[in-house]
Amino acid sequence: MKRVLFIDRDGTLIKEVPPTYQIDSLDKIEFYPKVFVNMARIASELGYELAMVTNQDGLGTASFPEDTFWPAQNFIIRAFENEGVHFDEVFIDRSFPADNAPTRKPGTGMLTKYLTGEYDLENSFVIGDRITDVQLAKNLGAKAIWMNEGTGLGNAEVQDSAAALREVIVLESTDWDRIYEFLKVGLRTVTHVRKTNETDITIKLNLDGTGKAKIATGLGFFDHMLDQIARHGSIDLEITAKGDLHIDEHHTIEDTGIALGEAIARALGDKRGIERYGFTLPMDDCLAQVGIDFGGRNWLVWEAEFNREKIGEMPTEMFYHFFKSFSDGARANLNIKAEGQNEHHKIEAIFKAFAKAVKVAVKRNPSKMQLPSTKGVL
Repeated sequence: MKRVLFIDRDGTLIKEVPPTYQIDSLDKIEFYPKVFVNMARIASELGYELAMVTNQDGLGTASFPEDTFWPAQNFIIRAFENEGVHFDEVFIDRSFPADNAPTRKPGTGMLTKYLTGEYDLENSFVIGDRITDVQLAKNLGAKAIWMNEGTGLGNAEVQDSAAALREVIVLESTDWDRIYEFLKVGLRTVTHVRKTNETDITIKLNLDGTGKAKIATGLGFFDHMLDQIARHGSIDLEITAKGDLHIDEHHTIEDTGIALGEAIARALGDKRGIERYGFTLPMDDCLAQVGIDFGGRNWLVWEAEFNREKIGEMPTEMFYHFFKSFSDGARANLNIKAEGQNEHHKIEAIFKAFAKAVKVAVKRNPSKMQLPSTKGVL
């Protein structure tokens, strides 16, 4: 079944021009940064049908005469064709918002050919800058890539709640490099649950995130360290851990390490395109070095000594156990060394260096989706 990219024009392929947001002359055309190179890659590599879908309020009326629209529209189409990008269909709605026309985005009246069952809409995407483009994706049964400029344009024309629309947004970015990368290789998101008689752990992560964290393990200092992994690793990370803390901290910390390792291993998939290796990081009096290899084998070298029994409520002996558990769960080699005087700084430097090592190692190059191994498997 054929997949489609439904692509908005103004604010997506070209910049919108306030206050009228009406592109009615050639001198108003400014193409979106990096749109040509990435649209050319999408068109030549990814096999989507391309459909331009645009609302042009009042086109053909006195407020927006035809002869001011078509020179700009034809220039835009030719510019993309010159770069190897051909739109299979161009859909233009001329109505005003107050008309409530079924053809006007987010309505699907112009797009009935895609609703016959011949298209794979579940794996198709709407790319646009307005919330109405997100609503269109929901109405089509597709997913949304939202180039959210924060203008609030289109808010009055959507029917669903913000929460319902959030469910169809798979990527929020104004970077065409990021959009191309997502369409080529996808986001690496995982929800992983690990339950034993001692712990119940749920982890949600996005390896291609921005560093957002929501951590709740019942151990404040441990939460702080896990937050460092998210923040400095640019990983969106949610961890909820319910463990037998009435006994001690051991099972909660150890099993969280295992579960986090397992979650990252799942998110990495076949590991094609990743850098694989990755960090040295100073923090005041301390120097932490973390080497990592997501090579499919677990191993931990640990050269860090602590003179305090606990930092916060976290026993220092459990630092080793956390990283050993992660190594086992992720099937990764870890080599961790740290030196310094301040115990808090030392372990925080280790976690930050670990986060940076993970960030470097899981980074992908979508133009070189090769396995980083001569063995043919990791």
